[in-house]
Amino acid sequence: MPATDKLVIEQLRQLVSIPSVSSPDPLWDQGNRAVIDLLATWLDDLGFHIEIQEVSEDGAKANLIATLGSGPGGLVLAGHTDTVPFDEGRWQSDPLTLTERDQRLYGLGSTDMKGFFPLALAAAAAIRGSALKQPLILLATADEESSMNGARALVTAGYPRGRAAIIGEPTSLVPVRMHKGIMMEAVRVTGRAGHSSNPALGNSALDGMHAVMGDLMSYRQQLRQRFNHDLFEVAWPTLNLGCLHGGDSPNRICGQAELHFDLRMVPGGDNATVRGEIEQRMMQIARQHALEIELRSLNVDVAPYEQSADSDLVRLAEQLTGHRAEAVAFATEAPFMQQLGMETIVMGPGSIDRAHQPDEYLELEQIQPCISLLQQCIRHYCL
Repeated sequence: MPATDKLVIEQLRQLVSIPSVSSPDPLWDQGNRAVIDLLATWLDDLGFHIEIQEVSEDGAKANLIATLGSGPGGLVLAGHTDTVPFDEGRWQSDPLTLTERDQRLYGLGSTDMKGFFPLALAAAAAIRGSALKQPLILLATADEESSMNGARALVTAGYPRGRAAIIGEPTSLVPVRMHKGIMMEAVRVTGRAGHSSNPALGNSALDGMHAVMGDLMSYRQQLRQRFNHDLFEVAWPTLNLGCLHGGDSPNRICGQAELHFDLRMVPGGDNATVRGEIEQRMMQIARQHALEIELRSLNVDVAPYEQSADSDLVRLAEQLTGHRAEAVAFATEAPFMQQLGMETIVMGPGSIDRAHQPDEYLELEQIQPCISLLQQCIRHYCL
């Protein structure tokens, strides 16, 4: 095994061993500061200028901006340091202990996406001592798996501003230039409870919710007709009615019901516009049924993302990988990198099919090709 691979594996072992779950559930939610501090130590040893940007008031959640060289432009290699929660009982090995078997590295975050950082460090180490014409920036963020507050903090601060950004999410080293946005919403219908023997004694929230669900399903069809992007496997926006709660007894008129849904908009659509349209539709139903209907967001939405097919970064990535840039269903921090003014693609080792599930792993065979690919990108933008 090459020495580079041994160092990558050792660094990944240390990263995986540090719990850094982010979750809307406070029982699961953790900080990522220990991961950030470890990465900062390694990058400082490579000569990078280190800046730690605190994302939470207590500093337990933070971003790392590590810069080699100076001046405008350059390349940003970006990734998130948090993981999703895990069910230890469903793993064949300890999820917080990197385990090598069958030419794979098993561990929580091994592919999504702590595994990207040792590979980016190895690519950066290979150019140590070179005279950089434009800077190389390694960016590590907090809370991508929950609120994306790390990426939002970068946009608020207005930096880093490279010429191009590569987000190392698992794509099996195939460039991705497009993904859908996501918004999660709740609709609460409030009526008036009463004895079920006489409908006049109340106003059923479930009857109103029936109208709400039918209207959302009709709106879903309208979205499919209005928006289409052939690069996606599912070429239109999706609207999923995820869960429904309401009522308390079969012999009572339901006084309140709540529906949760998500909507994944294709590039070319706008989350705020769609939400406004849904809100108008809910207000109309409320008037028709003399009900109170409230629409509220369950999370801060992520915008659809698209990088132009003829941009320099997409053409370079396609040339180096031999793959045409694709579209994916999952959301990333790419829209936030674009808000900072950078051409952005998503391209990293491992498969998204392994993410968010027991026995997550990174293939050993991805290590050297990823390092080589990142080195070539660094040469293009920084040397």
